[in-house]
Amino acid sequence: MDIERRQNLGKIEAIRHKVRDNVGQRAWQSTMFSQFEGGKAVVSRLTGAAVRAFLVMVLVATPSVLLPDVGTDTKQMVALVALFAGLLTLVEYNTTYPGLIEFRDAPPFNRVRYLMLFATIFTLGVLERGIADPSTLTELMSAVGGLIGNAMDFPYSPVRLATLMMTDSALPDQVTIVRTGAGMAYLISLISLAIFVVLLKAGSWPKRDEAFNVWVNLPTFDPSAGGDVVDRLERDARINIALGFLLPFVIPAVVKAASEGFEPLTLTSPQTLIWTLSAWSFLPASLFMRGIAMGRIADMIREKRRAKGAVEHTEFAPA
Repeated sequence: MDIERRQNLGKIEAIRHKVRDNVGQRAWQSTMFSQFEGGKAVVSRLTGAAVRAFLVMVLVATPSVLLPDVGTDTKQMVALVALFAGLLTLVEYNTTYPGLIEFRDAPPFNRVRYLMLFATIFTLGVLERGIADPSTLTELMSAVGGLIGNAMDFPYSPVRLATLMMTDSALPDQVTIVRTGAGMAYLISLISLAIFVVLLKAGSWPKRDEAFNVWVNLPTFDPSAGGDVVDRLERDARINIALGFLLPFVIPAVVKAASEGFEPLTLTSPQTLIWTLSAWSFLPASLFMRGIAMGRIADMIREKRRAKGAVEHTEFAPA
């Protein structure tokens, strides 16, 4: 009996060791898998941030690459600005917590804005290059831009107001260049805005199968500042849309007032023209998109509240 009892105790002890080893091995495998997934997420986030930083640097350097006869000092300044912009983008997208960039985890909001700005800068750069170094592409772009600029140049239109940024002593060719660039830039902004609205109406933004974090995607918006979140989002949406509508008319007046005393040649230099018209067309469209996006988020929060209220009403309803 003692021998049989010892054999049974030995079998039980062996089973306990085996179970303990299996549990330990599974815990180790789970820990290693979690560490692997965490490392993979870090590498993926760093890679995405590096790619975005490179694209931002390309955006900043595009006018200097396209324009001929750019001075050495200008190239160095552009390289410094591009490096700073790329570093800021790398830090913003590589950090876990939000900073300044909105809708960081809600593509393709920022992608549409980037493509809009890049297309505007590239188009204006090609138009300016065609003045000093004409080619087939620049001639085609100038012809298309001239048609668009003339079509949009009517009284009180944004393109007409953009030409008023010029001084009274500006030459007709300079006014034509501004009209052509303004027409192309404004058309690109309208097309980009239409693309974003189509994506939003199609239901692909924000994605329904993914959670939307308001804190990460709207770091400058404080949900606990006071008042209902939905009401504040709708108010901010209306303000952004109103500013987006008014800015194309306000910016030319501000530039006109700020440029008093400068020579027309300074105001129509290629770099100044490209960045001024890019900001003139990009900022209003970006505010429009931000207002539409915030209105969409407000609708999503309202729908979730309504669905949650319906579920709670069903659970507590009397049988």
